[in-house]
Amino acid sequence: MAKPILSLKDACLKLSGNAGSVDILHNITLDVMRGETLGLVGPSGSGKSSLLMLMGGLEKATSGEIFALGQNLSVLNEDALAKFRLNHMGIVFQSFHLIPTMTALENVAIPLELAGVKDAFGQAEAELRTVGLETRLDHYPSQMSGGEQQRVALARAAITRPDILLGDEPTGNLDGATGQIIIDMLLGLRDKYGTTIVLVTHSPELALRCDRIVRLADGHIDLVERQKAAE
Repeated sequence: MAKPILSLKDACLKLSGNAGSVDILHNITLDVMRGETLGLVGPSGSGKSSLLMLMGGLEKATSGEIFALGQNLSVLNEDALAKFRLNHMGIVFQSFHLIPTMTALENVAIPLELAGVKDAFGQAEAELRTVGLETRLDHYPSQMSGGEQQRVALARAAITRPDILLGDEPTGNLDGATGQIIIDMLLGLRDKYGTTIVLVTHSPELALRCDRIVRLADGHIDLVERQKAAE
């Protein structure tokens, strides 16, 4: 039997704020298989983004365990988590999270430079050409449209050929046509490289193209639904 690439076992998340501690996620148990595309859906405040952050080791579970590629993320310190993400994960955010003082080429080259790859800029240029931004190599984020910035962010996330790609509302700030381009590019990573993709989305179009949908409500998994005809 195939082992899951991501596995959460009774994962809980409680965060402290000015008003005291708040329970965000409750006893989440979920397996994600290699090469699967999983959509996380639900109303605002249901815990979708928090669940994604647990999967990426960007938040520490208050209790329970999170495994990625067999590694227990719960026991790793911040440096080890950062190294694990660099080697195995790509992350795309709704607000792009590009470094404003760096060009598109420099933004995409960063993960390879951190990994010590010698031809980081050559590979970054090739990746930007793949997403149709060969004329934007030397442009800064402020000189690009939202769709172009998201393509840069996607190129940066994909350039290391991650085992797992996590997306937090990757089409949320884009118009319908541009969002469709980003959806096609995301799913192209799955088809071309076998990347496992987990996406938080409010977009029905994106959710319907996932293999499975996990619906959250009030920090609980409300429903796990396998698509009948995922593309």
